[in-house]
Amino acid sequence: MTPQEPGSLHSPPVTAGPPVTVSITRLVESDRIADATAWVQSGVNLANRYPGFLGSGWVRSRAQSREWHMLYRFADHDSLATWENSDDRLRWLDLGRDLVVESRVEKRTGIEGWFDVPQDAPASSAPPRWKQAVSIWLGFFPVNLAFTYLMAWLVPAFGHVAILPRVLITTLVLTPIMTFWVLPFVTTLIRPWLLAPPKQRRQRPEPRR
Repeated sequence: MTPQEPGSLHSPPVTAGPPVTVSITRLVESDRIADATAWVQSGVNLANRYPGFLGSGWVRSRAQSREWHMLYRFADHDSLATWENSDDRLRWLDLGRDLVVESRVEKRTGIEGWFDVPQDAPASSAPPRWKQAVSIWLGFFPVNLAFTYLMAWLVPAFGHVAILPRVLITTLVLTPIMTFWVLPFVTTLIRPWLLAPPKQRRQRPEPRR
């Protein structure tokens, strides 16, 4: 990999906005997987020290593939720029110069960045809609349940509030929690399952005549 040229530390600041998901495709030789994995993990550990870091994931689309897809997310463009222009990241990229053949970088905003795959990846590697729905439910159910119990304990009268303002308050509180913390954690945790190729059905042998 040829590390990206560092941006100027004195460039005009980027306006903060929605969370940014960075998708990176790297080609790794089969005999360097252990070294590359350790190198990537060290980069995650460094990024985790920077404000706005929301999590990451690192998977292959299939066992024989040399392509590794990494996702990491920051809260906004400003926090991402701070990490990308940091000396820590530049030193880390230099350490991986001999481990990675090449890279492709894409940046997306919004929740969809956690489910999309890079444009050069096979279309079949994109998780089906039902898996995406399961991922969201796995995060939303326990968070909603915990919030309901918490409000019943802290504000007993909350359960008697009219349904419209009650649902409005609940969604206003839980939506950013889901977007910034829960969904990145859940999708990283189950990403091997999300990107697992569908199992092919075995064809039954035709009966002998």
